[in-house]
Amino acid sequence: MSWFCKEGRLSRNDVIELTRQAAVEALKRICPDPKKVLLLPPDITRAHSGAGWITEEFYKIFSQYADVHLIPTLGQHVPHTPEQNKWMFGSVPEEKIHAHDWRGGSKVIGEVSAEMVREVSKGKADWAIPVSLNKMLLEEDWDLIINVGHVVPHEGLGFANHNKNYFIGLGGKEMICASHMMAACCGIENNLGQLITPLRACYNRAQADYLNNLPDMFFQVVMAYDEDGKLGHTGVYVGDDLDTYLQAAQASRKQNITIVPPLKKVVAVMQGDEFYSTWVANKAIYRTRMAMADDGELLIIAPGLERFGEQPEVDELIRKYGYSGTEKVMKLWKTEPILQDLTHGTAHLIHGSSEGRFKITYAPGKLTKAEVEGVNFNYADYNETIARYNPEKMKNGFNTMPDGEEVYFISTPSAGLWSTREKLADS
Repeated sequence: MSWFCKEGRLSRNDVIELTRQAAVEALKRICPDPKKVLLLPPDITRAHSGAGWITEEFYKIFSQYADVHLIPTLGQHVPHTPEQNKWMFGSVPEEKIHAHDWRGGSKVIGEVSAEMVREVSKGKADWAIPVSLNKMLLEEDWDLIINVGHVVPHEGLGFANHNKNYFIGLGGKEMICASHMMAACCGIENNLGQLITPLRACYNRAQADYLNNLPDMFFQVVMAYDEDGKLGHTGVYVGDDLDTYLQAAQASRKQNITIVPPLKKVVAVMQGDEFYSTWVANKAIYRTRMAMADDGELLIIAPGLERFGEQPEVDELIRKYGYSGTEKVMKLWKTEPILQDLTHGTAHLIHGSSEGRFKITYAPGKLTKAEVEGVNFNYADYNETIARYNPEKMKNGFNTMPDGEEVYFISTPSAGLWSTREKLADS
């Protein structure tokens, strides 16, 4: 079972006090006198969860007597700039923050067998998943490792965080590619909001087989909107086992899944200081697709959007093939070497398509109309869009515009999952 949890509306001071309680428990249960501590927070795309200042608090506690380092669990995302690190992690010195290199900074230590992959995916995937992880995690003698993160519905793992920090956040190319493609083959709508997806089952096996001796713990938060439409912390879950994840995920499932009727028009905002690429801004698609009515429209306001992929080669891949649906992408995957090499990108092309069921329109801050339409999305002018759908004047949920148009507004799609009752039951 988890070490402890606290549920209910929690202030920032409440959460900070719980980090101190977690630190005390870690000293009792893992190492009474740690000399070398590793902090593993999420990257900037989850900054709204408070993970940055939570991590900073852990740094303040342990740096009084230990050598403390921090690796944002980037996965294949772009490393933070020093300015972004300062914005997210506050007083943590830049020299203590290390960028994960998903291509050259990892090593393979084992695999999840093809037999298990085939079994849990019911034959949809039939390849082994190499367990490839960050060398700094594996090769340094850590006395204490603290995972910080936000448990929220996720398109591949059912819910984010826990050992996702390791196997995607600190994963190497081999693991990230094999994992993303497996999740895509299982179907995004079969993954969202499930406590244990096929990929999560594989990660749980990998953790038990290869990371069982790590001196680690998990500090997980759950967030939800209050009656005033403000996103805040509603739970903190601390422990060192799978039950800690399950407890948090069950709370997230109750609080972060909104049941709606089929929605004809959704307006969603992807914050400009967190989301710079469709690779991450497409969370607006993932988290609303089960709510969208056939022939409806999802309009995504993305002021920071300046590229498609998180790496140049993936950006090029998206520009070349576009978000063109599962059937076309799977056919191309069998013949195109670049899609076979960058299978995480191939899976992303599948995830980012509505399969022709509803329209996806982007109102980007920096991409052109030709660029957006070139990857099979629709384009809307940013200034015209926010003049009509001003996020400052809209409330979460249904809004009626002056001309009578009804739209459903979501201010932070990455914080939840929206679905019809029927689609959630089907998954």
